Amino acid sequence: MPRLYVPVAMQVGTLELPAAAKRHLHVLRLRGGDAVELFDGTGGEWQARVLDNARVEVLGHDAIERELDVRVTLALAMPANERMDWLVEKATELGAAQLQPLQSARSVLRLHGERAQRRQAHWQAIAEAACAQCGRNRVPQVLQVRELDDWLGTLPAPRPTQARCLLAAPAHGAASSYAAWSAGPGAVAEVLALSGPEGGLEAGEIASAGAAGFAAVSLGPRVLRAETAPLALLAALAVR
Repeated sequence: MPRLYVPVAMQVGTLELPAAAKRHLHVLRLRGGDAVELFDGTGGEWQARVLDNARVEVLGHDAIERELDVRVTLALAMPANERMDWLVEKATELGAAQLQPLQSARSVLRLHGERAQRRQAHWQAIAEAACAQCGRNRVPQVLQVRELDDWLGTLPAPRPTQARCLLAAPAHGAASSYAAWSAGPGAVAEVLALSGPEGGLEAGEIASAGAAGFAAVSLGPRVLRAETAPLALLAALAVR
């Protein structure tokens, strides 16, 4: 079923589509009478049929959700080149609820000011398109780019139902295995995962993360790329 992201209030009846949804309707080559699903990013989806190249008839709402059973925020030291685009897309498909782009001491990609705002908007659009493709009805939020130290300094104390993990390389002697960490005590409703850049986090950054409640977690004996590690964690959480 073709899906359109329509971030407006919806109800049964005729709906004039916003400009972006009209363009998507054209790209999909949908015509009058074709069935389509609409979602506004806040939950559930709407069944509809196309009336013309600008309007649909909304027929009814379905409260179906396709989310993980825990809310996952990925705090990512941004990988360079186009790999951050790919990471946002795949993290959305795998169920991340929020993405926090970060700059750390060894980060290659550096963004500031208007350039950072443009990239944030670009990544948010990627997340919206990925939701339309994969069937999610809640669009993850891509937050503004932050410096790692500043971000760590503003974090509140972890809630009892929140688990915090620092994705560590296998050589990190203090790291727990994922199996041991995920079997920890208590019911966890949220996971906040911190992942470093291509060159890893510096010792001082690792210490600061530990002071903020992050437990070092290893995902296995192999060294994973900066864009692979957070996706491996999401996949593990999805099938646990």
